[in-house]
Amino acid sequence: MEDDDLAKIRAARLAQLKQQQGRGGGGGSGDNGEDDDQRRKQESEARSSILNQILEPEAADRLGRIRMVKESRATDVENRLIMLARSGQLRSKVTEAQLKDMLASLSEHEKQTGHTVESVKVVRRGGWDDDDDLDDLLKDS
Repeated sequence: MEDDDLAKIRAARLAQLKQQQGRGGGGGSGDNGEDDDQRRKQESEARSSILNQILEPEAADRLGRIRMVKESRATDVENRLIMLARSGQLRSKVTEAQLKDMLASLSEHEKQTGHTVESVKVVRRGGWDDDDDLDDLLKDS
C-alpha cells in the first residue's frame, strides 16, 4: 500500500514537472490570466491529491480546521508534509497525533526565533542630558 501511495505521489510530481516544461516554451499568447488561473488550479489539485495520500482523515480534518483559523500556518505545515513525502521520509500516513507533534515543534521554533527578537532591551545611560542639570543651574543663580 505504501508503494502505491509513493507511486501516486511520484506520478503527480511528474505530471506537474511535465506541465511546467510545456508551459515554459510558449510565446506571448495573451491568455496569461487564464493560464495562471488554470496553473494555480492544477497545482492546488496536485497538492490536495498528495495531502489526501499522506494524511489520515483525522489529520486532514485538523489541518482544515487550522486553515480556517490561520491559513499561513496550514500552508507551512502542508509545505513541510509535501517536502517530507517527496523526499521519501514518510513511511506511512501521518496521524493526527503526528500532526499535533509537528504543530508543537513549529510553535516552539517560532517562540525561539521570535523570543530573541523581542528580548532586545534598551538601556539608557545618564550623563550630559540629565534633566537634573537644569535644576542645578537654576539653584546656583
